[in-house]
Amino acid sequence: FSRFIARPCALRLGLQGNGPRRAQPNSILEKVFTSITKCPDGKHLEGLSKQLDWDARKIQRWFRQRRNQDKPSLVTKFSESMWRFIFYSYIFSYGVWFLWSTPWLWDTRQCWYNYPYQPLTLGLYYYYIQELAFYWSLMFSQFTDIKRKDFLLMFIHHLAAVSLISFSYVNNMARVGTLVLCLHDSADSLLEAAKMTNYAKYQRLCDTFFMLFGLMFVITRLVIYPTWVLNTTLFESWELIGPYPSWWLFNGILLILQVLHIIWSWLIIRVAYRSLTKGKVCLLLCPSWRMWGNFKMIFLCLALLASSILVF
Repeated sequence: FSRFIARPCALRLGLQGNGPRRAQPNSILEKVFTSITKCPDGKHLEGLSKQLDWDARKIQRWFRQRRNQDKPSLVTKFSESMWRFIFYSYIFSYGVWFLWSTPWLWDTRQCWYNYPYQPLTLGLYYYYIQELAFYWSLMFSQFTDIKRKDFLLMFIHHLAAVSLISFSYVNNMARVGTLVLCLHDSADSLLEAAKMTNYAKYQRLCDTFFMLFGLMFVITRLVIYPTWVLNTTLFESWELIGPYPSWWLFNGILLILQVLHIIWSWLIIRVAYRSLTKGKVCLLLCPSWRMWGNFKMIFLCLALLASSILVF
């Protein structure tokens, strides 16, 4: 997909495919870069300057180029976002198509009738297996893609996502699980579209996609999620079947997720507000997204730990 579809699209939009300028080969500086420090201080600069007979500014320039050399090019970033945009658009469309004919979409009490002895339909199985396969693919592709600074955090994220999807599947919570999955897939494609247009330097289109993403995110996470999902997992399930063994953990994770929804919504609203005053959403998106990722990592690590404790 990246080679034959995404890359040609990126090059046609004018993105540079060669990446940052490569640093001049130097075995001494390369050894310092890989084994000692990537950002040398004054003491290291002075020693290297005497050893190589280079001035400090030239050495700093070499280290800056060497650091940039490991960063993925805009074409690589665009290709990754385009692949995720295609998948998120597809899986959300598939989820809506599948759920439209299910009784629990229109009456969430159907999630708990005859629980846990509910049949696993073919459509439900395909929905779960596609979501699970996607996160498995993200986990394995990290080892072949360009290694980034957040490698460990993203690996934990994908591992936690796989564990949580598997946890709901083996506990036969697949009906309510499909509601959660579809709800959370609804805004992801808009975010990837905002990233793609940002890389392509279409600022107004980027701002539009991000505003749509923020609106979709706030509506689904702060309105539909608590009134639709939490209502059935907390109250309707208690009324119909009582607290089953994993009820406390399951609802605990969903409640923590709701707290994070509030935090993430606040970050999105803050970015949108700042964009109205400065006029550039996507340039403000990157630092706030790193903060978003930190909160997400905390939740997923806790959820993975709780799931492991329950299994053991």
